[in-house]
Amino acid sequence: MKPLQDILIVDLSQFLSAPSATLRLADLGARVIKVERPETGDICRQLYVSNVILNGESTVFRAINRNKESFQADLKVEKDKAQVLKLIEKADVLVHNFRPGVIERLGFDYETIKKINPSIVYGDISGYGDEGPWKSKPGQDLLVQSLSGVTWLNGKISDGPVPVGLAIVDILAGAHLAQGILAGLIKKAKTGEGSKVSISMLESILDFQFESITTFYHDGGAPTIRPESNSAHAYLGAPYGVYQTASGYMSLAMGAIPFVGELIGCGALSAYPERESWFTERNEIKKILANHLLTNTTEHWLSLLEPADIWCAKIMNWDELFAHDGFKILEMIQKVKMGDGFEYETTRCPIKIDGQYMKSSLGSPALGEHTEAIIKEML
Repeated sequence: MKPLQDILIVDLSQFLSAPSATLRLADLGARVIKVERPETGDICRQLYVSNVILNGESTVFRAINRNKESFQADLKVEKDKAQVLKLIEKADVLVHNFRPGVIERLGFDYETIKKINPSIVYGDISGYGDEGPWKSKPGQDLLVQSLSGVTWLNGKISDGPVPVGLAIVDILAGAHLAQGILAGLIKKAKTGEGSKVSISMLESILDFQFESITTFYHDGGAPTIRPESNSAHAYLGAPYGVYQTASGYMSLAMGAIPFVGELIGCGALSAYPERESWFTERNEIKKILANHLLTNTTEHWLSLLEPADIWCAKIMNWDELFAHDGFKILEMIQKVKMGDGFEYETTRCPIKIDGQYMKSSLGSPALGEHTEAIIKEML
């Protein structure tokens, strides 16, 4: 039995952020009924990150909406709206990510919903919250990254702003929404009372930077200065960074500079015995390291550093990673099947409970695939 078995979630959301939250809750055993508009459905069905098409639709949709049911309804049509409200009346959780003001116009705001289901856990994601000058701006991942300061933490000092090459804000916001919903479900189990859980994408990416923001506030507001080369962190001192070798690339995390120099036979590093210099002189130290590490292979350097408990790693691409036993043993890839029999491979839930991973073989739904069955069962 999965932990969230018998929990019913009505999901009005689309794109990535909130659907990533309901994906995780579905992996944990909840039943997720995804409400989609007729004809087009979730816009994410046609949101392509490449030219790869899986069974007629986007790989993004297939990945983030597996293990869900699709109920087709137009929330602006009274008959459809009444059906969805009946579903919500039976639900434990309602999720949406409409912009502020839209959900009120549709008649699915929290004050309205809690009148028909007082114990519901109501979760929503916005781009920037429901107040302030940005509340109506589109909550798109790159745009939120751009406003958040995170783009100035990546790359080196000569680069312009460098965004993270994943929908990191969407997925972080989804994770925070899932956490909040789980807390709301615990409250409901203890008291019978519902909750409203609200997440903004901007707050999620700001929280993600808690270490650097705390440093900024206690460093007199000094500007963030990225390394000149071999960058992996805007604030950490040498040797923290990425380095090219004779056979590829490797990363170096923490380590006393003179000791690292001794291990790899780089005498020039003995000139930096003081920890303070690893920060103030990090550009010079990294240049010395970078030139030295080019003289031999990644495997050679790892054979010297790893036995001495220096934190380092080979930098792999996906082909190298997927061929490695360290990846294979995780069984991170699962095969799922859609209702029409189409099968595809995707990642599984990373959570293990009582020694068992939360796997599911159900792929993403066709638009409206479960509408009639849900009407017969619940309406």
